[in-house]
Amino acid sequence: MIKGSCYCGAVRYEIHGKLLMFANCHCPDCRKMTGSTFSSVLVTESDGFKVVGEENLVPYQSSPGKQRCFCKTCGCHVFSRADHRPGMIFVRAGSLDDDPQIKPQHHFWTSMKAPWHEICDSIPQHPEGLPRK
Repeated sequence: MIKGSCYCGAVRYEIHGKLLMFANCHCPDCRKMTGSTFSSVLVTESDGFKVVGEENLVPYQSSPGKQRCFCKTCGCHVFSRADHRPGMIFVRAGSLDDDPQIKPQHHFWTSMKAPWHEICDSIPQHPEGLPRK
């Protein structure tokens, strides 16, 4: 089990399911939502994802079919869901309290990365996002 929480602790979660992927997303939405150069995202199965303090979550539909969930107290972006990826939860890795024992495997949306940022590691870079199935 892997645990995580928002900044103030009002929202906590547990990951009991399989970790599907760990990636850095460089799209403009992730940059704006995090206020950072990219967002590190841990993808897990929704069946094994448990939220404690769900009453403290505020959903925001950032684009059609994509819902980002924030703590209503501290504003921390905790996770998201996407209609086109049923069965998956996209956890903001910065909210992890535990080490997931996995490192980022991909960079997505590198065609839209911040112009001042140079990717200096050797993990695969993809100009767009994860291909839809």
